This record gives sequence, C-alpha cells and structure tokens, in this order.
Amino acid sequence: MAALRALVVGVAIVAAHCWVAGGTATKGPVTYVFGDSMSDVGNNNYFQLSLARSNYPWYGIDYPNGVATGRFTNGRTIGDYMAAKFGIPPPPPFLSLSLADDDFLAGVNFASGGAGILNETGVYFVEYFSFDEQISCFETVKRAMIAKIGKEAAEKTVNAAMFQIGLGSNDYINNFLQPFMADGTTYTHDQFIRLLRLYGLGARKLAFNGLPPLGCIPSQRVKSATGECIAQVNSYAVQFNAAAKKLLDGMNAKLPGAQMALADCYSVVKELIDHPERNGMVTSTAPANPFRCVVVRA
Repeated sequence: MAALRALVVGVAIVAAHCWVAGGTATKGPVTYVFGDSMSDVGNNNYFQLSLARSNYPWYGIDYPNGVATGRFTNGRTIGDYMAAKFGIPPPPPFLSLSLADDDFLAGVNFASGGAGILNETGVYFVEYFSFDEQISCFETVKRAMIAKIGKEAAEKTVNAAMFQIGLGSNDYINNFLQPFMADGTTYTHDQFIRLLRLYGLGARKLAFNGLPPLGCIPSQRVKSATGECIAQVNSYAVQFNAAAKKLLDGMNAKLPGAQMALADCYSVVKELIDHPERNGMVTSTAPANPFRCVVVRA
C-alpha cells in the first residue's frame, strides 16, 4: 500500500536522520523499541494474567505454519519494517531473552500492548509494561551490557543506538476519553519526564511516532450517528502531535547531542482512510469480515 510504504519510509527517514552520526556503512543501528500494541512483538504473551494478549490464531494467519507471533497484527509492525529498511533483524521481545546470552546486544523490543505515556493508562489490562517499566527494562539491559562489554563500549553503543517510541493512543482511547480516567493535559509533561529519563540513560537518537487520526478508529466511529470520523477526537491527536514536536525540538535545543524527531503518522494514515482506492483497498470504513476477504497489494 502506498500510504503504508510512505509511513514506513517517513519513519525510517526520521530514524536515519537521527542515526547518521553514530552508524556505520556496513552495519545497521542497534535499535530499541518502546510502545504499545502497535509495536509489541510478544512481550504480553509472557504475562499469564494479561488481558491484552495476541496469542490467537487469526494473528498468525500470514506467518509460517499460521502460528501467532505475539504481534497484534497478522502482518508486520512499523518496527519490523524499520528493521528491514536498515537491513537488521527485528529486535526481539525483552521477555524472550536471557541476559546471559549475547542476543540483547543487537537491540531489544520493550513494547507492551495496553501501555501509554501515563502509568495509569492500561491498568485494567492487569499485566503489561507501562512506559516507566519499559524504561526500567532497558536500564536492566544496559547494566547487563556494561557487565558484558564494559562501561565505555556500552555507553558508545547506547549513544549511537536508534530509539523508536510509539505511545499516546491508549492515553486517549483508553484513558482521557473514558469518563473515569485522567486529564489529558498531563501527557506531554509525563512524556518529557520519561524522555529525559531515557536521555539520562544514554539515548540520543530518537524517533517518536506521532498519533494517527484517533477519531477514525472503529471504537470512535461507532459513536457517530453517521459512522464518520469524530472530528473532536482527531483534533486531540493534532494538538498532541504539535505539543510533542515542540517538546522534542526544545529537548534538541537544550540537551547536548540530542537528535529527537517526530514522525508524522497522522497525515499519512488520514490519506489512507480518505482515499483507500489509491492504496489498493476497496474501503477503509468496513470492519474485517471472516467471510469476505479483500486482497490488498503488498
């Protein structure tokens, strides 16, 4: 699909722009992925009590032997596409690794379905990694890295690594837009605190995925009498993205060596929704139907 390819290429360009100072011509960057179900590649499947798991057959229909991988999709995540663009294997889920081995040295995926920028987002999924907990997992990885390759080499690796973050959707859909949850005005402040924590741990090159048009997802459209996108919810995403960009630009200006950028997911996904026929689809409004398959061009 043209729009999806454009999104992946756009994120990859942002990432490459951030990474260029630390990469090499022969090897792609070490990559660390933080996020929610859009980036989770299996961490939640290790949580026995989690209500946000993707170990169901339909998630594996396009994978070898039809086996679900822990992704909340039957295809690849943006992190998977990013890894392919850089010519590296997708970072494995943190909970699948043994820190006694060397596998974690090439990058790790800490993303967890249900997570948000705020720690309270996702609490009703029972077990999951909040953003803070994902950063703590990275801290554990870094300690293991220091023990294995030494402090200087570990710092150099982390400074040159690519950090990809995709969070915020759940803070609105499963938090701010719920009558019993938190105030959305705290999101960018909490985002700042957590990005500052990552910077303190050595993160310098970071791509933050902006929010898509949240008012167009099925759980929001069903609230509309006409089934159309909810403009007010989309405006929240636009406002969040503007605040996030301002935050990242400010951090770049104030923090030595910081190269942080916002990837524009909103306009690309909105184009896909508004013009499905340009992207190899029949419709962007009908839900998936197990008895009617629409073939989409790769």
